[in-house]
Amino acid sequence: MVALDASALLALLLQEPGAAVVAARFDESCISTVNLAEVLAKMERDGRDAAALRTALARSAVEWVPFGSEEAHQSALLASAARPLGLSLGDRACLALAKVRGIPALTADRAWAKLDIGVEIELIR
Repeated sequence: MVALDASALLALLLQEPGAAVVAARFDESCISTVNLAEVLAKMERDGRDAAALRTALARSAVEWVPFGSEEAHQSALLASAARPLGLSLGDRACLALAKVRGIPALTADRAWAKLDIGVEIELIR
């Protein structure tokens, strides 16, 4: 199991570099609803059918994980380590999900590799 960052899911959806890495892990992945919101917002902003994408993702094997109190707490604890690298709330939501579940985080964001927070980071490119 891996936690998908929005950047990883977008790479797959937009067939960007790293898409094959995400595709290989897709059926064993989960995503925070915070990251799902980021992906849907970007697709909508770019004139793509976010509703159709939501439906397709709902039919996929990807588990949608609500951003609950434990993820919120872990995200807050990550803020000081993440701030110097410019990580967003969405970034911290993915990292918090990975930390809570004890699974790797899959991302395209190379800055994450500089983190030492007890979460395995897998870069897709």
